[in-house]
Amino acid sequence: MSVTTERAGLHAPTARQRRPSLVLLLALVLGGCVEQPLPQRPITREDCLRTVKLEDLPSALQQCDKVVAAFPKDPGPLNERFLLHTLAGNTAAACRDIARATTLAAAVPKGKLDPILRQDLEVRQRSCTEDEPARAGG
Repeated sequence: MSVTTERAGLHAPTARQRRPSLVLLLALVLGGCVEQPLPQRPITREDCLRTVKLEDLPSALQQCDKVVAAFPKDPGPLNERFLLHTLAGNTAAACRDIARATTLAAAVPKGKLDPILRQDLEVRQRSCTEDEPARAGG
């Protein structure tokens, strides 16, 4: 021990005294590396058809149901869910969605709604009304 540390009342730390601080430092470093879950991305209008896998239509429909619920006055998600219901063979549900989407779209001024969406809705609504007699058995 040197004279300087003796006078100041300080003692040089031994290897044993340094270990707890090294262990604490190591724990802090490793603990800081634990991966935190990513925050959930908010639902957007485009999420209905974002990751559709034909072999898993029920999951795609569940996701689209969430989008429709998140945007109840937007005809777009209903139009997209129409496609999923059609692929799943559920024509009645598809036509209910397109009828609701058409009603919502009618309340939107012409310049405020995507013209392609408006055209899709008209064509799909027509296909539902034309197919009605066949579905009814007549």
